[in-house]
Amino acid sequence: MNVLVYAALYGCLIASGLPLQLQCYHCEEYSLDNDCSSPQFIVNCTANIQNACQKEVLVGSDGVSYRKVCASFTTCLIVSAGYQSFCSPGKVGSVCISCCNTPLCNGPRPPRISAAESLTPAPQRTALSLVIALLLITDLV
Repeated sequence: MNVLVYAALYGCLIASGLPLQLQCYHCEEYSLDNDCSSPQFIVNCTANIQNACQKEVLVGSDGVSYRKVCASFTTCLIVSAGYQSFCSPGKVGSVCISCCNTPLCNGPRPPRISAAESLTPAPQRTALSLVIALLLITDLV
């Protein structure tokens, strides 16, 4: 019976769609009217090492340039803090660096969603519900 329960729990985790790797947009100093947020720029980050997406926006005399990469979250935060005084959006010479740790978060700004929807993605809520139900059933047996 225990083997069946563990197999079901494992199946729920696999079915939940939990990503094994973070996906980010990746480009090196891409400019013009394209912020490199199209599907061709999506990459899989190195699992357990690159756990964040980094976005740099540089404003030069010839326009805006973008640099987007996978990064270590801690390293990204340190670099971002170091450039904070240089971030003046729209001003020539500005360098703004941001860090985030959700899939494709260094792309275009997503549409706003309610706080309740953003707490737990739907596949994870479903898997969590199944796991709880299985645990309750095994306690009853």
